[in-house]
Amino acid sequence: MSVVGAFMVPHPPMIVPDVGRGSESQIAETTAAYESVAEQVAQLEPDTIVITSPHSIMYSDYFHISPGKGAKGSFARFRAPHVRFDEKYDEEMVREICRLAEAEDFPAGTLGERDSSLDHGTMVPLWFIRNKYQGGRIIRIGLSGLPLEDHYRLGMMIRDASDKLGRRTVFIGSGDLSHKLQDYGPYGFADEGPVYDERIMDVMGRAAFGELFDFSENFCDKAAECGHRSFVIMAGALDGKAVRAERLSHQDVTGVGYGICTFYPEGDDEKRHFLRDRLAGEEADLINARLKSDEYVRLARLAVESYVLRREKISIPDWVTEEMLTKRAGAFVSIHKHGNLRGCIGTIAPTADSVAQEIINNAISSSTRDRRFPPVRPDELKWLEINVDVLGEPEDIESEDELDVRRYGVIVSCGRNRGLLLPDLDGVDTVEQQVQIAMQKGGISKYDDYKLQRFEVIRHY
Repeated sequence: MSVVGAFMVPHPPMIVPDVGRGSESQIAETTAAYESVAEQVAQLEPDTIVITSPHSIMYSDYFHISPGKGAKGSFARFRAPHVRFDEKYDEEMVREICRLAEAEDFPAGTLGERDSSLDHGTMVPLWFIRNKYQGGRIIRIGLSGLPLEDHYRLGMMIRDASDKLGRRTVFIGSGDLSHKLQDYGPYGFADEGPVYDERIMDVMGRAAFGELFDFSENFCDKAAECGHRSFVIMAGALDGKAVRAERLSHQDVTGVGYGICTFYPEGDDEKRHFLRDRLAGEEADLINARLKSDEYVRLARLAVESYVLRREKISIPDWVTEEMLTKRAGAFVSIHKHGNLRGCIGTIAPTADSVAQEIINNAISSSTRDRRFPPVRPDELKWLEINVDVLGEPEDIESEDELDVRRYGVIVSCGRNRGLLLPDLDGVDTVEQQVQIAMQKGGISKYDDYKLQRFEVIRHY
């Protein structure tokens, strides 16, 4: 057996009557759909219930799978301590998922548990399910800051582990939709909120899982969703299968989107290997882009590949341009993987004898010494998109009015503290955002006596 059914569900604690105390009547449609999901789970009689939750332990570069024999939890923090859970984990299947992850050098496992208690993203679905079905052990998995492609791969590993052990597995993708749907909601309104909900309900209602990759990180952040990655893992568990999907409900009356859909696999479908097809297209695009890269980017890539593969720092090749040999300038090397930042380090002013040497130094640092990310691995090289920004001379300015977020980068200085942000970055749409981020990077407060500088860049692809 394998994954016999999957369900996209929200997790508002108020939907539990002892928590909502009457307020749950606002989302009666969601409650009715949830009851239907619980009945369907009971009919499937699963051995294992996998739940992915945004409120379980989350790391930027690692998927946490809850370890041990089981866990307890309650709705005490929601004023209902008497609503309790005592769940057993499917330890054998957890071990198999971890074995598969280790075999592929994939960042998932049971390390790093900070709190063993069940979270509400897990307990809300269980509240409905346990009212209908007491069987089956659970597996609880957190999300990560890794690309969507990695979330999908994790779902495929969960499927493979279930296949090997012969489990009847039900997958619960727990996650709310946008939190910015209404002005009166707790998180306010953003234009991206309703757009996200409309798109995600359309995609999931059609089981068009390949389109899940088309939601940019910036768009999802502005919509303030919390379930997208959870849904992507669930989609991965259904990779290569024909899927019968049904949209049960969608509500946004509280300012937060609650969507419920059901998915049943109906045999193999060679056209539904969405990750394989996406990576094939992305690889072709990257190869084409590399063929068109200029000397600046070619040099940065050569430096990265040589250092990652052999720990060798290259000498300046003889094909670099005269300008690269004679010009001195600060330079930033930015690395992206599957559309997400993978490393970015640079210099504001020149530190080397030529911009060519500046690029080599900063390319190595971006790929191996950016503290926000682990060093680039050899198997990642073919997926890296690299660009180089060569900085012009900074000039003092009197106020933010002299900035343009698309044209100018900004440097904010106060004493020895200094923060820089490049121009024309995805997700940085206003001068106010640009300056604020630069101040945060430099450890500078708005109450400090700081000065502003602007600079232009030449961006090389």
